[in-house]
Amino acid sequence: MRIIGGTKRGMKLLCPKTQDTRPVTDRIKESLFNVLHNYALVVDQRVADVFSGVGSLGLEALSRGAQFVTFVEQDPKIAAYLDKNIAKAGFAPQSRVLRVNAFRVGAPVEPGGRKHDLVFVDPPYARTHEAGAGSLLDRLLGTLAHQVTERGVAVVRTERGGTLLDAYGSFEVIDRREWGSMTLALYQVQGHGE
Repeated sequence: MRIIGGTKRGMKLLCPKTQDTRPVTDRIKESLFNVLHNYALVVDQRVADVFSGVGSLGLEALSRGAQFVTFVEQDPKIAAYLDKNIAKAGFAPQSRVLRVNAFRVGAPVEPGGRKHDLVFVDPPYARTHEAGAGSLLDRLLGTLAHQVTERGVAVVRTERGGTLLDAYGSFEVIDRREWGSMTLALYQVQGHGE
């Protein structure tokens, strides 16, 4: 696994030898960031990488010009690799790592209340088999709606064939893609979360 674009292009990411992470392939990551580029969702943006694992998506965003990334990863062993990758890339000043349960707290805003423009939501597939009203994903997106800017976007990754709703609270789907074994959907806040 590596960073594939921007200032740190080609940098290999450290990752544990475990099946607990589901890295995004280079081809799919490139396709995703092309979509995000078309929506002007990376450069100079404040990003949250929720269920970040070793930081593949958040570090890619920083490499491509994101202003700041909040990484949310509960597993301490995986978070240790995340810390090493952030240091290796030299992105510590533009990063913070929260070791919390994202399903409970989302992506808490920074002290001072600066909200996120873009949030990557990549929960374990087993936790997204049920994605309807009242599901963990529904509640998470409800929390995130208060943690993003007025037109904030959440990129949700689930297993292909999972049924994502067209809207979760104030988030409405603006784009949906299927690549390999996954579905990616972009949701944007319509009217702002109260």
